[in-house]
Amino acid sequence: MSFAARMKTIVVATDLRGQSEAALGYARKLAAGYGARIVLAHGLDPMDYVDLDAVPGRVRKGLSEEARAALDVLACELLREGIPSHSEIRQGAVAQMLVDIARQYEAGLIVIGTKGMSGAGPVLVGAIAEQLVRLSPCPVLAVAADWNVGEFRPTPGGPVLLAMERNEAAPAAVNTAYSLAETFHRPLIVLHARGPAEATAFLNPAATKLEDFGIKPSGRFPVRFTVKDGNPADVMEEAVSQYHPSILVAGVKRASHTPGPHGTAFALLARARVPVLCVPPEQPPVVFNREREACTSVGAE
Repeated sequence: MSFAARMKTIVVATDLRGQSEAALGYARKLAAGYGARIVLAHGLDPMDYVDLDAVPGRVRKGLSEEARAALDVLACELLREGIPSHSEIRQGAVAQMLVDIARQYEAGLIVIGTKGMSGAGPVLVGAIAEQLVRLSPCPVLAVAADWNVGEFRPTPGGPVLLAMERNEAAPAAVNTAYSLAETFHRPLIVLHARGPAEATAFLNPAATKLEDFGIKPSGRFPVRFTVKDGNPADVMEEAVSQYHPSILVAGVKRASHTPGPHGTAFALLARARVPVLCVPPEQPPVVFNREREACTSVGAE
C-alpha cells in the first residue's frame, strides 16, 4: 500500500512539557496535506516516576486528569484547523505504547519529538527513537525540538531529501519521498552515499543513476540525483547543510548490522538538523486463521 493511501491517521507522541511542540507542528502540516486525523498519544512511563505501581492511586489519577485536560486543549486547537483528532493516555514504555496505538488505529505515520542538541541528546534518541523505528509498523518522523527552531529551522519550501540506499526498505522510502514531493509541491533530491567498495567498482560517479535503483524521474516535480562518497551519516549531514531540505527521508532496516550499539538510523536521528522520516520495509499482509487461532504472513514458509 502506498504512503498516501495509508496516511489516514497520524499518531503524535505528546509529552506536555514542550518537547513535542515542533513534532505536533509538522504533524499538523502533514494531516492537512493528506486529509488525515491525528491521534494524540501520551504515556505515563514508569521511568518518569521510578516505580509507577508504587505511586498512590490518587496521584496517578491526578496525572491522568492533568494530561487529559492538556490533550483536550490540543484537540480543540486541531478541530479549529479542521483536523479531527482523538487522544490516548496509557501507561508503559513509550516506544511500545506508540507501536500499540499505531497498530490499533492502523496509523500511516508516528511523529515524535526528540531533544536534539540539549540534555541527553543522542542518548534519548538511541533509547526511544531508534527503538521505535525498529519496531514500528509504519514510518516514524522524528523532529528535534531544538534543531528545528531559530537558525536551525528548515527553509520554508525546502526540498525533500531522500537518502537512497540499497536495502529492503528502499522501495517504501522512494514511494514516501515521491508522495511528499508531489503533495507539497517540492523538488526531490535523491542522494546516494557510496561506500569504499562501491566507489571502487564504479570509478565514474556519473555511472550510478536512478535507474540503477529501479526508479524513474517524475514528470510532476523536479528530481535531482547525486552521488557522494563517504559514510552515509556524514554525507547526509553535509547534504542537509548544503540543500536545506524541509525533511530527510531514509529507508531503515528492521535490524542493524552496523558494528557498535547503534546503526546508521541512530546516526541520522542524532545528528541531522532537519526532521528525519524513517521508513521501514513494507510488511507482507497478515492472514488470520480463526480456526487455528494463528496468523501467518502471505508468502512465508
